[in-house]
Amino acid sequence: MPKKAMTFDSVRALARKFPDLAEGTTYGTPAILLGKRMVACIPNHKSAEPGSLAVRVDFEQRDALLQDDPETYYVKEHYLNYPVVLVRMARLSEDQLRDLITAGRQFVLAHEAKKRSVKRK
Repeated sequence: MPKKAMTFDSVRALARKFPDLAEGTTYGTPAILLGKRMVACIPNHKSAEPGSLAVRVDFEQRDALLQDDPETYYVKEHYLNYPVVLVRMARLSEDQLRDLITAGRQFVLAHEAKKRSVKRK
C-alpha cells in the first residue's frame, strides 16, 4: 500500500501534538511557530518547488539531510544563508515529518536560549 502523501495539513496535525507549537503565518504564508519564531512554513520564494516545506535546521544538519536524501531535501540559492532546509513533502513519511518538526523546534529553542545567554553577558 503506498504511503499517504504529506501536506501542510499533515504538518498542522503533527504540530498540534506539541504543546508549545502554534499555527500562524510568516512572510504571508502558513507556518508553525514556537512563540513568534518560525519552525516550519510553506516557502514563498519563487525558487521553491510547489508542495515544499521550509524547516529551520542548523547548517550542519541541513548538509547531512541534503547528502543523505537529495530527492527529498533541497536548498535553493535564496535560502543558502538561512538555517533552513526545503523539503518535498510528498516524499516524506509521517516519521520523517515528525523528526523534521522536532528538529525545527529544537533549533528554535536552542537559538532562543543562545540569544538569552548573550543578552545576560
